[in-house]
Amino acid sequence: MRKRPMILAVLLVAAGGFGLAMQHVVRARQPAPPAPPPPGIPVVAGTVSSHDVPIYLRGVGTVIAYNNDIVRSQITGQLISVNFTQGQTVHTGDLLAQIDPRPYQAQLDQATANLDRDKAQLANAQANLARYTPLEAKGYATSQLVDTQKAQVAQLEALIKSDEAVIENANINLGYTRLTAPIDGVTGIRQTDAGNIIHPTDPAGLVDVTQIQPISVLFTLPEQNFVEIQQQMAKAPLTVMAYSQDGTTLLDQGKLDLIDNQIVQTTGTIRLRAEFPNAQRHLWPGELINARLLIDTRHNGLTINASAVQQGPSGQYVYAIGSDGNVQMRPVKISQIIAGQALVDSGLSANESVVVDGQYKLQPGAHVEVLHGKAAQQVNQQSAVEQEIP
Repeated sequence: MRKRPMILAVLLVAAGGFGLAMQHVVRARQPAPPAPPPPGIPVVAGTVSSHDVPIYLRGVGTVIAYNNDIVRSQITGQLISVNFTQGQTVHTGDLLAQIDPRPYQAQLDQATANLDRDKAQLANAQANLARYTPLEAKGYATSQLVDTQKAQVAQLEALIKSDEAVIENANINLGYTRLTAPIDGVTGIRQTDAGNIIHPTDPAGLVDVTQIQPISVLFTLPEQNFVEIQQQMAKAPLTVMAYSQDGTTLLDQGKLDLIDNQIVQTTGTIRLRAEFPNAQRHLWPGELINARLLIDTRHNGLTINASAVQQGPSGQYVYAIGSDGNVQMRPVKISQIIAGQALVDSGLSANESVVVDGQYKLQPGAHVEVLHGKAAQQVNQQSAVEQEIP
């Protein structure tokens, strides 16, 4: 009787072990759960935009004053006053300096006195002639006396004309004692001070006056653009934008007014001139600037952030983001990059997403995670740092 409970216990243990074994077999036959996908590479994305895009031709230019006059004295004399401040804006006719007028006033007074004397002598000679002429008709005066008197009258009339010319010259010289601004402009550095003797032969003169409103810019473009510029200029005036040397600051906007009459063969370029109002005086004679000639406007042009464009062995490309979040290396053709925006000629369509930052970790087919806000800013900063590491 004691053996029966023991047999039952053994059978229960065996059944439990068999159940555990079968459970292990069933679990072994079930497929393992799929591994979680790898995390996407964090990037910043941008969208291909479609809008009207201005087309520019870019060249380097120099600011040239419309007029530049050196104020020189036309007479010799002592400067008794200088009536301008260096760098001052002056207008046509403004007094700049005064030469001692006394010697030239004395010459004018002397010439005027000579004229008065000769006029008095002429009046007397004419009176004598008027008396001698009727006496000749009556035989009381000889014809020689009358002829001599006529000659004297003619001589005095010529002398009066000479006196008048001397007076006019003296008046001109007296006017030259006032040195005035010949144009509207800005004065430069004064070349001589009050108290010095100024001469017409002084090479630097008194001061340089430069017109800066309006002002012009001379710039060059490749000769291949000549026909296109000429055709567009025939339709309407072309706009020219003047930028600082680093291309970040717009200095002024003007109009193209001249295409040079010949191509510079040594450089293969054509020279152009544009006029700018220069109301803010951001353009200064001799300044080097970047000129952008607005040649056309492309309607519905495609643009992307310039940072999206990469350079590879086969040319330019971008990483386009597919609907599955994977990137593709897409060759593109870029016609211009202006103000951080690249104009796409081919390779992309409107509203596509492209990677604009974070490309340094990407390979074709890589899965990406598009970041926004502060996370995007952090990726931008990290990308900038890692690109500086050699």
